[in-house]
Parts: sequence; C-alpha cells; structure tokens
Amino acid sequence: MKKEEIKEMTTADLRERLAEMQKAYRQLVATHAVSTIDNPAQITKDRRMIARVLTELRAREIAAK
Repeated sequence: MKKEEIKEMTTADLRERLAEMQKAYRQLVATHAVSTIDNPAQITKDRRMIARVLTELRAREIAAK
C-alpha cells in the first residue's frame, strides 16, 4: 500500500486495516521467535507500514480539531 492509497482511504477503513496489520505483525513476530521465517525484512516492512497508517490517522485527528 502506497502513501497515496492510504490518504484516499476513509478513517474507518484505515482503523480496520490497522487492526488487521497489527494482528498480522504480531503473528509474524511470534512465528519468527519460534523459527526463522523466509524473509525477516518483512517484519521491518510491516512495522513501517503500521507507522504510516498511524501517522495518517494522527494527521487527520489534528486536522479535525
């Protein structure tokens, strides 16, 4: 998902997507703790994508004030 796609989504969709991404991230980290995964860089990519969504949500919250 690109930054432009994130900005086009509604706030409700972003919150829903964020919950899904956080769940997948936690599962990926837990799997990696037990046994190595094929692409450990995916953990970093997922964490950064979560941060992008959180940043957009925060920007919208500030703009609404």
